[in-house]
Amino acid sequence: MAESSAHSGPRRRWQKLATLAGIFMALGVMFTLVSYSVTLYRLFCQVTGAGGYTARAAADTARQSSRMITVTFDTNVASDLPWRFEAVQHQVRVHLGEDTLVFFRAQNMADKPLVGHATFNVTPEKIGAYFKKIQCFCFTEERLEPHQAVEMPVDFFVDPRLASDPDTTEVQQITLSYTFFASRQPQQAQELARFEGEKPSAAAGQELFATVCSACHELDRNKVGPALRSVVGRRAGSVADYPYSPALAHADVVWDAATLDKWLADPRGFIRGSTMPLTLPDRMRRRDIIAYLESLQVSRGGRS
Repeated sequence: MAESSAHSGPRRRWQKLATLAGIFMALGVMFTLVSYSVTLYRLFCQVTGAGGYTARAAADTARQSSRMITVTFDTNVASDLPWRFEAVQHQVRVHLGEDTLVFFRAQNMADKPLVGHATFNVTPEKIGAYFKKIQCFCFTEERLEPHQAVEMPVDFFVDPRLASDPDTTEVQQITLSYTFFASRQPQQAQELARFEGEKPSAAAGQELFATVCSACHELDRNKVGPALRSVVGRRAGSVADYPYSPALAHADVVWDAATLDKWLADPRGFIRGSTMPLTLPDRMRRRDIIAYLESLQVSRGGRS
């Protein structure tokens, strides 16, 4: 009897220790799930497109569809982050599957460096799985110096499968929304100024031409504006059968990288009396479009 009682004491202690260990283990699992619930939910949304969370793609491998859709942009800044943040273009109209490049402008209004992080979603929320981003500032922590302003690219396409999904066939417009918050991980920040240091990209320029210039210009025929395939090296006002303004028709200008840059930055200031309404204040966008136009240049006899 005494021996049995002597053995039962240690056994009960081990049972209590095992119970306590199980409780602590369960608490640890619960704490881990709570701590990483946001991350796990974000990963779930990235895979499924739930909650209007957009998908990420390495490249646009989709075949472009004839169907078009309007994408509008909504921008917001949290009250604790003194930044100005806006879309350069309010909206674009694109083909499903079309690789599209748009720009957003951010400026730090404070007298000290600040790091921001952008959250994003699309509406209708059921579109999330079909909205694919190739490049976006929303994937990283972003740092702006005092009063610094930059333009940031977003490269995206809308998956053509949207048109064959019974739940999304009626969608004609998508809204892509961003909100910048003060970063909780400022030590991981990248300099937004890196976008200004990139080399000119003819590929980016081609996308910009499609979204910014194509409403008025084509490469091989006159439209609202003159044809532009061989504009580099061409004298201003020299395309046959195009009704130029007197200012352009008599301008003593030959189009090269420098003159095109001045023209795109401030056409009416560069050639007084010209009527072109569009300006491109961002130097990076101008140089990409110029790089694209230069890549199209071909040798031709005479004036083009």
